[in-house]
Amino acid sequence: MKQITAIFQPHRLEHVEQALHAMPQLPGFTIHAARGHARGRGTEHRFDVDEWNPASHTKLVLTIFCADALAAPLVSAIERAAHTGQVGDGMVAVTDLAELVRIRTGERGDAAV
Repeated sequence: MKQITAIFQPHRLEHVEQALHAMPQLPGFTIHAARGHARGRGTEHRFDVDEWNPASHTKLVLTIFCADALAAPLVSAIERAAHTGQVGDGMVAVTDLAELVRIRTGERGDAAV
């Protein structure tokens, strides 16, 4: 089982949702708003004093739990839909899940996805 976490620009939400809903198998997803600071552009990607902007940027965070076989196609769909080619497009991370439990039914593992 995998957890996919994507951070992307809010104005790309409709594109990301459409891409995910077009998938033949969609295990469901959660989206929430987030604020953060991007990687710096100074030497060694750190913020230099003249680059620092105390205002954080608004992003969306999408979380999906899925079977291993679905991870790559889901990541590709998110990447294509969230891409603008501009700085700040976001990131997608895929991590292994040790356990997943569906609260309502008590299903565990792949059955819970």
